[in-house]
Amino acid sequence: MKKEKSKIFIVDDHPFLREGLTRFINLQPLKSIPLLKPDIVIVDLTLAGSSGLDLIKDMKLRSMKTMVLVLSMHDESLYAERALRAGAKGYIMKEEASKEVLKAIHRILSGEIYLSEKMAAKMLHKLADGKNTSDAVPEGALSDRELQVFELIGRGHGTRQIADELHISAKTVESYRAHIKVKMNLKNAHELTHHAVQWVERKHLN
Repeated sequence: MKKEKSKIFIVDDHPFLREGLTRFINLQPLKSIPLLKPDIVIVDLTLAGSSGLDLIKDMKLRSMKTMVLVLSMHDESLYAERALRAGAKGYIMKEEASKEVLKAIHRILSGEIYLSEKMAAKMLHKLADGKNTSDAVPEGALSDRELQVFELIGRGHGTRQIADELHISAKTVESYRAHIKVKMNLKNAHELTHHAVQWVERKHLN
């Protein structure tokens, strides 16, 4: 008896990546996660008008059985642990995707967690030390939402634009900005913007 193919749903705002992955793992176009009930959803953390982390958390809150594999350009040392805490079952950097994505899919379908060997070792060491994997960098002190706001600031988005994108009030955005300045020891709005822009450029997120 031929084994039924697993359904995989790809959530990424770069069409070339979606099409390339689709051809690579031989999928048919899929439209709706709740309707189609895929076995795995491959999610980018940065999506137009939304957040991959928010999507993962929402799926977890809805008790959806679909497993999530994060495929992102974001540094795994800062985001992998956040993604796993949100409910993802694996994390791959986009630069590693072509050689690792099938391995990750098979591992997740078999009920395991997938991380790069380097990241898995780092998480084990940090777990033994009782620390978060992202503590080594200033951005690691930020909550998921604060980090999201910090990145949008670095992309040149103003308070109102961030509020609209995250579906929160401008006052809430200002509160997040204040928390970020305290946690990262930044003196004023200018320092915050400068630091955020440099971070986005350094991480090639723009």
